[in-house]
Amino acid sequence: MIRNVVMGRLRDRGPEGRADDRAELEAGLAGIAALTLPGLVANHVGFDAGLRDGGWDFAITNDWQDVDAYRGYDVDPEHNAHRKRIVDVCDQVARVQFEI
Repeated sequence: MIRNVVMGRLRDRGPEGRADDRAELEAGLAGIAALTLPGLVANHVGFDAGLRDGGWDFAITNDWQDVDAYRGYDVDPEHNAHRKRIVDVCDQVARVQFEI
């Protein structure tokens, strides 16, 4: 099984810009959460709970049956449309995929 983990930080555009970016991020995350692609085992998205200082703004985790299923997700056009919405409002995005 492959676990994909993505974390991001919104760009700093002041309070008004941040609200707009947060709305766009929410839409992108909702799109990721709604995906039902072959080989998807689990899919979670969420905003930082603020339990520790210095956290990232959001995280996405999803588990895939195997490498081929993950690669299908990675190139899926709908996924990439949601990914673009997310990445476009972030200063930083970190990703890792690992076998579990």
